[in-house]
Amino acid sequence: MTPVLDLVGIFVFALSGALEGVRKRLDAVGIAVLAFFTAVGGGIVRDLFIGVQPAALRDTGYLLVPIAAAVIAFFWHPQVERAMPGVLVFDAAGLGLFCAVGTSKALHYGLAPMHAVFLGVCTAVGGGVIRDVLSGEKPTLLYDRELYAVPAMLGSAMMAALYALEVRGFAATLSSAVLAFAFRMLAMRHRWRAPLARGVRERE
Repeated sequence: MTPVLDLVGIFVFALSGALEGVRKRLDAVGIAVLAFFTAVGGGIVRDLFIGVQPAALRDTGYLLVPIAAAVIAFFWHPQVERAMPGVLVFDAAGLGLFCAVGTSKALHYGLAPMHAVFLGVCTAVGGGVIRDVLSGEKPTLLYDRELYAVPAMLGSAMMAALYALEVRGFAATLSSAVLAFAFRMLAMRHRWRAPLARGVRERE
């Protein structure tokens, strides 16, 4: 992932975290905290599992971009809320990029494919889990009714498969990211849902 794409993904995720802070009636500090951990929480978890210093703690861009998103949400949240359909498209793109890059980094550090896929998914959805926990919500990862983790898993699996076939670099990242992005967009468009346990009815 190029730095620009990385920062775009971070900005979109940070914006979703900041908006959740606004909805929860948090103050400016709370909004900034949610923005930061939603944007980079998954990457921090991945790097801690791998055993390397988190990139979010080395590059000031990883801090400044979430702050910028928090400021925008703080002052202009009504306008941002109205633009959410467009933001969701960028969110899906960020999901695809983060799962592909997270898997690639884990493989680069010698993890087995299955473990790398796990960390790829963590990179993509970990920030959202932290956001939900901090804001007092049940993590969406535990009831993936909107198929958020599933696209990340598919993109991560494709990245691991391409890596095993010696297809690496930009081509592998783009292919894996596009797969996750396309599946996520189709899930939103057609309202696909993950199945519930047998006999369990959908809540009204």
